[in-house]
Amino acid sequence: MTDVAPDARTGEAQFGDYFALLKPRVMSLVVFTALVGLIVAPLPVHPFIGFVAILCIAVGAGASGALNMWWDADIDKVMKRTAKRPIPAGKVEPGEALGVGLALSGFSIVLLWLATNALAAGLLAFTIFFYAVVYSMWLKRATPQNIVIGGAAGAFPPMIGWAVATGGVSLESALMFALIFMWTPPHFWALALFVRTDYGDAGVPMLTETHGRRVTRHHILAYTLLLVPVAVGIGFTSIGGPVYLALSVALNARFLWGAWQVWRRDDAQAEADNYATEKWLFRISLSYLFLHFGALLVEAALRAAGWSFF
Repeated sequence: MTDVAPDARTGEAQFGDYFALLKPRVMSLVVFTALVGLIVAPLPVHPFIGFVAILCIAVGAGASGALNMWWDADIDKVMKRTAKRPIPAGKVEPGEALGVGLALSGFSIVLLWLATNALAAGLLAFTIFFYAVVYSMWLKRATPQNIVIGGAAGAFPPMIGWAVATGGVSLESALMFALIFMWTPPHFWALALFVRTDYGDAGVPMLTETHGRRVTRHHILAYTLLLVPVAVGIGFTSIGGPVYLALSVALNARFLWGAWQVWRRDDAQAEADNYATEKWLFRISLSYLFLHFGALLVEAALRAAGWSFF
């Protein structure tokens, strides 16, 4: 939990400092995948209701980010890549971040319930609770499988979007959840391989620190092997199609090849080229989800135009 001193504040907080609490880069992926889940669902949603729903999901994601930053302020100030976040940088006080997170959580859940349905609101509430409490406060510092667990929270948005439109869940929404869930570990473990001591310095039991880099490479390949059939399998459901399927096969072949290359290397080889292969795998993982969900949007547009292939 945060132990940032109240007098550590360096000046008056600006709007951008509070906005940074919401983790806007993470929020952008949440918004996009939730929007895709809503659009590809079989039932139409009024544009205004859809806008309100996506706004609520975005605000809920931001609330999770603020609560995470409040709790993790002590380790954020130790890690190079997070030391400039608003709380460790002394721009926002921990209590303010907590207040923002709680207020936005309540607002987003209640408004989504009023605008759509109880299931969508319940899924959003559970997502915020899971990320802020189960992941951030409990398991992030307790298990090397923290990234796997945290991935579940990031995987709910398309399921929430689907629930907004249909009031339920389905095979398709579950597979969209699984796509994000299975992608998260190889994505972050690739990062952990070349970030190296950052997590260890902060006392976070990342797999690289607790079990070593060889085991981490095994896990990256294993989760990628589990990811591929999930990703490609979506192409054979009601939301898939030939465009998605062709793109998914190509993307997963490349991703699997990258995971294989990471698996077969050792630390001496990685250090010799400054972790070039690991960095490459991480870079291609950044566009992996966007391209998959973008292809689902293309399939939805083709179906709307009467071009149904399956």
